Amino acid sequence: VQLVESGGGSVQAGGSLRLACAASGSIFSINTMAWYRQAPGKQRELVAMTTSADSTTNYADSVKGRFIVSRDYSKNTITLQMNSLKPEDTAVYYCYGRLLETLKVAWGDYWGQGTQVTVSS
Repeated sequence: VQLVESGGGSVQAGGSLRLACAASGSIFSINTMAWYRQAPGKQRELVAMTTSADSTTNYADSVKGRFIVSRDYSKNTITLQMNSLKPEDTAVYYCYGRLLETLKVAWGDYWGQGTQVTVSS
């Protein structure tokens, strides 16, 4: 199973970027997909999360109203549309998935390799 992100880059404050993540491999089911980020010297933090069990979406307070997460359940993808970006949004963004592989009985946590987002003032 692999989670592969794309779409990072550099942008000026107030600009927009769109991140995408695709999960591939022998996947039987995906429960949660999310985006986390980690800035230099800081702990990894949740940005946005979608849960298929109850179709809920949650955002960190710092991105509410600016970021939009969407998920395509048929394609096992999640995207993050980031608008009105601020310098404090600069971080490595990671895709996360909690999923069940085919022929396995336990759910597992999987991470992408991360993609850099840099916002300049």
